[in-house]
Amino acid sequence: MTPKQPRTELDPRYSAALNPRPGARNVTATEWAEAERRMRDAEVFWITTVRPDGRLHVTPLIAAWHDGALHFSTGRGEQKAKNLAGNPHCALTTGRNSLSDGLDIVVEGTAERVEDPARRDAVIAAFEAQYGDHITSPEGTFYGFGDNIREGDDLLFAVAPGTAYGFGHDGQVFSHTRYTF
Repeated sequence: MTPKQPRTELDPRYSAALNPRPGARNVTATEWAEAERRMRDAEVFWITTVRPDGRLHVTPLIAAWHDGALHFSTGRGEQKAKNLAGNPHCALTTGRNSLSDGLDIVVEGTAERVEDPARRDAVIAAFEAQYGDHITSPEGTFYGFGDNIREGDDLLFAVAPGTAYGFGHDGQVFSHTRYTF
């Protein structure tokens, strides 16, 4: 997968300095490189999928940014796997529950199964680098993660962004950046 560089735009309708005063800094778009860094550093993501009857399904999971896409796994019988089989469109979100600082990221795209063994191993290595002992230690919460994917017990998906959003906030300045791929 070849990573694409997006067109980055600040949406002025939703970007503003609170209590503007002389000398206040300007509101600027968040560079895509910063959004990528935040995704590589994140521990928890939320995925939104669509059920066959049109209702949304939202659940937390771990994900790894690798080679221009967010990757996640799920068991074959889990609701998100069933939903993606019928409608591969989804959104992955990460960020902070704070108005005083942070950058919330939303990635919208189409989930595609990763089945090539070499690519799967590269993605598993990205998960191990991002989550460390949580995946690699026998005491880790997700120990056996890579083996479950290699053995086919869990499915591995990639979501390359079609559109992404960055919502920056630091208590004084709020920004809304749109990334179009």
